[in-house]
Amino acid sequence: MSVTLREQMGRVRAMLNPADSSDAKLSGEVRSGQVRLDNDAPFQAYPPPSLGKPDSGGREPSPEELALELGLRFVPRVEEGWLDLSLVRGLPIAYLKQNLVLPVKGESGCLLVLVGDPLRVEVMDELRLILTDGGADGRPKAELNFAMAPAEVILEAINQTFAQADSRADQIIQDLGVEEDDDRLLSELERGGSEDLLDETSNAPVIKLVNHILAQAVKSRASDIHVEPFKNELLVRFRLDGVLHNILHLPKRLQAPVASRIKIMAKLNIAEKRLPQDGRIEVRIGNRQVDLRVSSLPTAFGERVVMRLLEKNARLLSLEELGMGPDHHAEMRRLTQLSHGIILVTGPTGSGKTTTLYAALSSINSPDKNILTIEDPIEYQLDGIGQMQVNTKIDLTFAKGLRSMVRQDPDVILVGEIRDRETAEIAIQASLTGHLVFSTLHTNDAPSAVTRLIDIGIEPFLVSSAVRTIIAQRLVRVLCPACKREDTPTAKELREMGLCEDAAPVVHRAVGCSECMQTGYRGRTSIYEFMRLTESLQDLVVRNSDANQIRKLALSEGMCTLRQDGIRRVLNGVTTLDEVMRVTLL
Repeated sequence: MSVTLREQMGRVRAMLNPADSSDAKLSGEVRSGQVRLDNDAPFQAYPPPSLGKPDSGGREPSPEELALELGLRFVPRVEEGWLDLSLVRGLPIAYLKQNLVLPVKGESGCLLVLVGDPLRVEVMDELRLILTDGGADGRPKAELNFAMAPAEVILEAINQTFAQADSRADQIIQDLGVEEDDDRLLSELERGGSEDLLDETSNAPVIKLVNHILAQAVKSRASDIHVEPFKNELLVRFRLDGVLHNILHLPKRLQAPVASRIKIMAKLNIAEKRLPQDGRIEVRIGNRQVDLRVSSLPTAFGERVVMRLLEKNARLLSLEELGMGPDHHAEMRRLTQLSHGIILVTGPTGSGKTTTLYAALSSINSPDKNILTIEDPIEYQLDGIGQMQVNTKIDLTFAKGLRSMVRQDPDVILVGEIRDRETAEIAIQASLTGHLVFSTLHTNDAPSAVTRLIDIGIEPFLVSSAVRTIIAQRLVRVLCPACKREDTPTAKELREMGLCEDAAPVVHRAVGCSECMQTGYRGRTSIYEFMRLTESLQDLVVRNSDANQIRKLALSEGMCTLRQDGIRRVLNGVTTLDEVMRVTLL
């Protein structure tokens, strides 16, 4: 007679843990295909207590060996097409994570249950009852196959499944009903509050809708979420790789509940709709920690809400990963080794200035250097670096913070932005007294940064003495590697790139596919313009020359403009000429 799965498990349990070889009783409760989760149970993965215990020879059995002993298949990864939303209906995500189990659609459409600890017989019995209960929750009666998988594989698959399950916007809007009572919608907003949005079990449709918007934004790699009221609708847009895209067109009646839910999450005053408000939301979506900076603004058609997404555990780029050409990279390395002076990075908001400065600081961060920063806000925390945040409510400005920082014996100082004369004067004074100072300005190109400093009241001789190099930068979208195609440039494009018409370079075009949401682009990279203040440029600055004269001299000395650097990236197949033309000036 064949040995049953339960008997096999009992044999292995006895082998690995002789003190506890009895079968466990069912710990869950099955009601109409639903698992009832103990409210006191922690929302975390159940640690497999029986795995990893040494055998009689002192060696720990591997998961593959345990699966083999049980007669179970071992699955190292979840294959494409296995995740099925219908199979998790009625199974709370917390239950699946606690017990490390997930039903998936295996090969040939068979029902396969992935388990992290196959010795937990009671959990497998629960799932057998639920998933083969002759149509409970609308599921057809099915034969089950169990397979063992690593815990991290199961957790990631659970997150991927619930990122889509029961939260599609069209279904949520239908759940709200055409004649939904506004008072009831607003009264539901205080419910919920799970740390992980994917764990959220609230049935309130507005909470589901907002969670869906946030989860989709993170999944899409959006940098900003716009919730914008108009006369007849509520529009949700995502900024993807620097460009806004329409995502959802919601009914006008959802305007107040959606805005109120976001304000509750950001701990803002939901009763105040006449004044702008700023707040912050910290959420976890799967294994991703996200910080959202929230801004509400009253408009003619109601409150407009914009959220900036900052992923806390995002990996910071190194200097080598910024996309600089060899000359620019060598110049950046030289600048970071200077003992004093100011290095300015200039460009509009969202052009990657902070990323460049963080990469520069990380490259010189060592125990023998004292590095301090003052920022508004602190976007990412850097190990080994002292970071201060501006707080205007208590009158802690860039100028006041910088004045105190120079008394902290710093070697390197980062000033998030030079906004006024006082901040500029202190930064210049610090650079002239033996400190290396990094900072930013909002100008269109490198030569304009000189005139900006002079315009805010800095003497030209101080600018020429303190500033070492000015770096202008922009972000261009990177062609999607999955769908980009080679092409021959037109005669017009050759002229725009400064090439003769008999040249035959290869360029690439944006196409669009599911990998890039049909945009043709995936991710962004930087293009740069480095202007080193040589002796001739310093002399010109002292004479208070304008930006055009400074640019002409810099070009004559070999400065590579933003557009020229962008064309280099076009010829390397990184981006398109349209992208470079969009973000650069002549």
